[in-house]
Amino acid sequence: DAALWREELLEALYNFSNELMELALGGEPIPEPLIHKVIRDATVHQQIQPVLCGSALHGIGVQPLLDGVAAYLPNPLEMPPVEGVDPTHKSHGKSKAKAAKEDAEALPKIRRKPDPSAPFCGLVFKILPYKTGDLSWVRVYSGTLEGNSRVLNPGKDQKENVAQLWRIHASKKDEQLQSASAGDIVGVIGLRDSVTGDTLCDTREPILLESIDFPQTVISMAIEPESTTDKKKLSETLDMLRKQDPTFTATENEETGQTLISGMGELHLEVIQHRLQRDFKLNVKVHNPRVSYRESIAGSAEVTGECRRMINGVMHSAKVRVRVEPMPTAAGVVVSNKLDHGLSNEFLTVVLEELENAGQGGGVLGFPLMRVKATLLSGEMHETESTDIAFRTAAALAFDAGLREAGTVLLEPIMRLEISTPDEHVGDLVGDLQQRRAIINQTQSRGHLTVLHAEAPLAELFGYSSAMRSLSQGRASCSMEPSTYAAAPDEVLKRFL
Repeated sequence: DAALWREELLEALYNFSNELMELALGGEPIPEPLIHKVIRDATVHQQIQPVLCGSALHGIGVQPLLDGVAAYLPNPLEMPPVEGVDPTHKSHGKSKAKAAKEDAEALPKIRRKPDPSAPFCGLVFKILPYKTGDLSWVRVYSGTLEGNSRVLNPGKDQKENVAQLWRIHASKKDEQLQSASAGDIVGVIGLRDSVTGDTLCDTREPILLESIDFPQTVISMAIEPESTTDKKKLSETLDMLRKQDPTFTATENEETGQTLISGMGELHLEVIQHRLQRDFKLNVKVHNPRVSYRESIAGSAEVTGECRRMINGVMHSAKVRVRVEPMPTAAGVVVSNKLDHGLSNEFLTVVLEELENAGQGGGVLGFPLMRVKATLLSGEMHETESTDIAFRTAAALAFDAGLREAGTVLLEPIMRLEISTPDEHVGDLVGDLQQRRAIINQTQSRGHLTVLHAEAPLAELFGYSSAMRSLSQGRASCSMEPSTYAAAPDEVLKRFL
């Protein structure tokens, strides 16, 4: 069997090397270094993708995988310099991180070569609990990182302490380092606010590398410890898990006091729950999962918000006119200004700030808003009676009235499904998907399996993995990931009205 598969491997490589082909046609033995060279060249040029089998849990195949990384993948010197943006530019009232994210295309680009003498920059790509605090895994792209030093997190505009550096070993005791240079991957102890995807750099030479974009959570459920003595431990553990996994969030509901955990799907939250019980010895009670709906608006509306109130014997007076309209590309609420006169800079800033705050506060049904644009059209101020409070009140009233007049659209999360099943079970699975309001986009044949590509509302997919196994006698498999948000049917909306 091994000789047969080796022959298949070589036949696949003949297309990428004339030398290999000539040796095979001449019946001559093929040297092993030549095989490695051809695999590497084809991999670097993205013509093939080597696949190695193994099990990290049982320590099988780990060494060949690491040997394959070293043998077949390009080293940093063969790659272009890492590229980032300059986060030190000034922005109009926005944080540096937010402005850098929004205007990344317009910002000056910075390149850093993998040179130990260049200014330091690196990326946090993993966080794990450690005996003396969180251990942040950092890839050093340029420069040298010293232990017992300070670095800048430009995304959060905060300085961090690098107390200790560790070389991570899988099978022997970790080794403490004094420094790490370009190309190294090291464990850092001492970081407090940096999370997965954050950039670290020299405080004197800031650079913001391209971060990892994580999708918003789509499902939530309430969780509580079985005993009150574990409440603090649960809070600390959830905070640590949140740092390790940016697609997971944990928040406390101020009204009910419940802790809500949110993630990418039912299985994601099940894994978190099992980790709490198995790894951290926390007995917890969980409640039914809840879908994370969003709100948008059906049409556009122009409204006027007016404030005339007497507070502590002082009259507060202001008037603003606002237009709200759908904006399909907006991830949240986008605030713009078309007013060129009528308000002082101080009151203009107050109104725009209040509109942004109102947009983050939720819609008519209380769900977070998205795909909405709010535009300030005009404003009127009184010589003596206009105040910050009056303009904040007028802006909030106008925004709320605009949402109600434009009409509410409830958006539900849609999941992208890929289901692999034997051919004889396709009909049953398709029928079940159609009952769950799914849309089947594509069907593919892979050998004796059929692969269904579909999209379905998350609210209809609770318990789907069990139903799928039942319909296919345990032979089907499924992967699921968030796709988009789409308008929910009227019967779903009526439940919240």
